[in-house]
Amino acid sequence: MFIKKARGQSKGGEALAYAQKYWGKLTRYTENGDWPIDNNPAENAIRPFVIGRKNWLFSNTVKGANASAVLYSLIETAKANQHEPYHYLRWLLTELPKTSASEIERLMPWSVEPTRIRVT
Repeated sequence: MFIKKARGQSKGGEALAYAQKYWGKLTRYTENGDWPIDNNPAENAIRPFVIGRKNWLFSNTVKGANASAVLYSLIETAKANQHEPYHYLRWLLTELPKTSASEIERLMPWSVEPTRIRVT
């Protein structure tokens, strides 16, 4: 087989060996047409946080770090559900005081149509 002959110290041989070793994983997305070929949307969503992580090394409290994580997760989830984050958060913070704990799920980004959010 060509791959066995090409393996060796060359970069091309290393690339072919890598492709052969992970071929099942590399072609997994072909099993279902709904699966994306890459994870770029997820990578792009976390990029701002990866870039800013050095700033967060010096969070003063665990509560502050947890609050930041919740807020960032909510913002990215809103984006993933086609909401404009500022409008969604403004709407959420207006609706939250009117909502009981058992009804919180209806305020989550995946439960609200973006057209339902009105900012005045």
